Amino acid sequence: MIIVGTSKLLVKKMPILISWIISTLVILASPYFLPGISVNSFMAALTAAIVLGLANAILKPVLILLTLPINFLSMGLFTLVINAGLVLLTAYLVSGFFVASFWWALLLGLILSLVSAIIPD
Repeated sequence: MIIVGTSKLLVKKMPILISWIISTLVILASPYFLPGISVNSFMAALTAAIVLGLANAILKPVLILLTLPINFLSMGLFTLVINAGLVLLTAYLVSGFFVASFWWALLLGLILSLVSAIIPD
């Protein structure tokens, strides 16, 4: 009985782990097609994916709520600016992960959003 409960708990946590691995791979591959982004190692990409995931879980809802009027006026496009800001914050916090400018952060945020939307939970 306990084994069944543990396996159900493990199955519920797997999408988070898979999402972090996919984000890590996207961040690790991004310097190959976005020259304004630099990643030194796999551990830097993994750390960046975890920090970005935590920032998206904790800060993004607050930022979206605070910028609701401008988000409404831009028909949701300001959310891309919030994503870029979170990518820049992640680059500031994680050593070994560098983003050259806001525009490269915007492109990486857009790519991460598209990949996470395509990959099912």
